[in-house]
Amino acid sequence: MLIALCTLIFIHFCALITPGPDFFLVSQTAISRSRKQSMFVVLGITAGVMFWALLALLGLNIIFEKMAWLKHVMLVIGGIYLCWLGFQMLKSAFSQKPVTEQQKFELPQSHLHFFLKGFLTNLSNPKAVIYFGSVFSIFLANPHLDGVHSLLFVIVSIETLIWFSFVAFVFSLPSFKAAYQNAAKWIDGISGGIFTLFGAYLIGNR
Repeated sequence: MLIALCTLIFIHFCALITPGPDFFLVSQTAISRSRKQSMFVVLGITAGVMFWALLALLGLNIIFEKMAWLKHVMLVIGGIYLCWLGFQMLKSAFSQKPVTEQQKFELPQSHLHFFLKGFLTNLSNPKAVIYFGSVFSIFLANPHLDGVHSLLFVIVSIETLIWFSFVAFVFSLPSFKAAYQNAAKWIDGISGGIFTLFGAYLIGNR
């Protein structure tokens, strides 16, 4: 059992550190906004992971096997959301007016807004759909782990929270924020382009 748990921790960590929509959203929020706001994004992403893990515990892989079309629909909806998020970033990047510190304070600062942004981004993340619908489900099918499914849920939740909290901390350091002031449009433009490409890929390939 210990070997299986250690394997899960390692595989989930590999899945987390692979750059994807969650990573880019946390880093972009931390570097362009504040550590506090990026932490609400992290909490939203963690809530999304907990949601996916709960679905996996309830038999997400079986649902996908019986209703393959549902997986395609979820990926398309996720792709549309990521495209919309990318469009918002691109629009900000190509805005004629540079974003000043004063204008930043005038933008919406609701903590719920950032939480929902992280939550919805994770729900639309193709990595999450595939990971919890297949890889994570393999561990649930392991007879040696039948009595510790709740522990698996706790492990992936805490590991996600720790990793993205670290990302938020690093990218909110003064040196990163100073670099953002000099290259805000490039950073927002690149982030927006990545999100749009993610979304278009999902819609096109499902």
